[in-house]
Amino acid sequence: MLNRASTSSSAGPPLPSRQPSTIHRSVTSNKSSIGISRNFATIKDDYREVYRDLTQIYKRKIRPLETTYNFEGFHSAPLTDSDILAKPMVLLLGQYSTGKTTFIKHLIESDYPGSHIGVEPTTDRFVAVMNGSEPRVIPGNAAAVSADLPFRGLDRFGQAFLTRFQVSQCPNTLLENMTLIDTPGILAGDKQRVERGYDFTKTIEWFAQRSDLILLFFDSHKLDISDEFKSSIFALKGQEEKVRVILNKSDMVDQQQLMRVYGALMWSLGKVIQTPEVMRVYLGSFWLIKPPNVFEDCRALLEKEQADLLKDLRELPRNAAVRKVNEIVKRARLARVHAYIIGHLRKEMPAVFGKKSRQRELINGLQGEFLKVQQIYSVPVGDFPNVAAFRQCLEAYKFENFAKISSPILTVAEEALSVDLPKIMSRFPHQVNPVLELSQKNPFLGPQEPFNGLNTNANSDIPPGYWHFSSVDKASACPVFQSLNPIEGKINGSTAKPYLMGTGLSVEALAKIWTLADWTCDGYLSEDEFAVALHLVRAVESGGESILPASLPETMLP
Repeated sequence: MLNRASTSSSAGPPLPSRQPSTIHRSVTSNKSSIGISRNFATIKDDYREVYRDLTQIYKRKIRPLETTYNFEGFHSAPLTDSDILAKPMVLLLGQYSTGKTTFIKHLIESDYPGSHIGVEPTTDRFVAVMNGSEPRVIPGNAAAVSADLPFRGLDRFGQAFLTRFQVSQCPNTLLENMTLIDTPGILAGDKQRVERGYDFTKTIEWFAQRSDLILLFFDSHKLDISDEFKSSIFALKGQEEKVRVILNKSDMVDQQQLMRVYGALMWSLGKVIQTPEVMRVYLGSFWLIKPPNVFEDCRALLEKEQADLLKDLRELPRNAAVRKVNEIVKRARLARVHAYIIGHLRKEMPAVFGKKSRQRELINGLQGEFLKVQQIYSVPVGDFPNVAAFRQCLEAYKFENFAKISSPILTVAEEALSVDLPKIMSRFPHQVNPVLELSQKNPFLGPQEPFNGLNTNANSDIPPGYWHFSSVDKASACPVFQSLNPIEGKINGSTAKPYLMGTGLSVEALAKIWTLADWTCDGYLSEDEFAVALHLVRAVESGGESILPASLPETMLP
């Protein structure tokens, strides 16, 4: 834990001069020159048609699978139209007086209904700042039952929470493209946590799952991570790729102190957020009125980097659309496996006698039943739910009431996964990834090292089935791929190279693997291409470089 002493001359390691995997962002406080909200006037809502088609695919082909096999009782409730059609959501988290509310006003360049700023803890409620035709406040109880708002699941947290939640609407160009969620300032100590009257951490988890960007705020004079803040950060597990850190009020310390504060913050975050990559940090200073005692020695950097924040915010609508498609894909895969499990358990029940004892036997031997389902339906191990959590949910059901396996429902869901959702992904333009020069496409080749082909005598000891995409372990590769922070579903060579070098293979072998896996020849790896690359890495680890084929077999293409 850190405190104000962290800003002294002895605090933390100095800021590194270059850290390629850490993005340093800084923003000036000169509101008159920002025009952030006005800069969003040029953004068109290009993804509403995609959202509408995605909604129809989910309603007609995926939700029937969920409702038939009690998916809600084990995972989450069916998605509503407002869940899918909702604008991108940005969640702001931080301890009190770190500048979350000021940051929102700074972005929208105006007040919003119900906002209040002070040095004491002023925000005691969750506030969803949204676009509206006129300024108004919608109380939490009304917002939680409104079909037009994406908050219908919040009623599970009870009246104690709903009285501390509100939607603040005001007309604003930036809010036409996203929703900002302001949260109560996080306090230290057990007393404040108990007095909330609702499960604060679970609420944070609910918003985090539905957010497209999560901003953690720190004050340059207040770096301590309280117990409640730590538990809130832990609630973000699985959402790490969305998290960005803002070290606010950076111009309240001089350049030397800022270097020390930054180092101390990175050290503190490293103990709380367990991710393989370095956390992205924005050095910011967001003021409505700039104080007279700020330091100006970093002002040029603050002003120069302001465009990067604006660029990230402008890309959020597109990134959110891609994420929604990916989330629907993951949900459909999970629902399919869930249906297999439920149908299998129903099939194992006796027709007349001994139902209760047989159900207890199946619950106790659930791990073995998962193995049977895996073998019968060729389901990857990584697609199965947690055994302990699933076993606990099963206690509330009678297996004889479960639905039997229905081929038509499963066939329709499979069509959505194999045909409809890939078609939607193909409609996204690929403008973010730049075209690479030939020498840049393979990160394991130097600019003067053209690749002259592969070995033409692949090792015949490998079974033919190994060279088929169905043998690729995507379940293991996907978490690694997501941890590398893909942009528009792809990673470049500089991002993938450190991880692949960690396999211990020679540069020559990795150059061959990259050439094989990058079948689109664009210098980037998609999730499928990355999974194939790891598949080839394991082949080399087992049989040496000579095992690689001269060209990627067509059966290896998804």
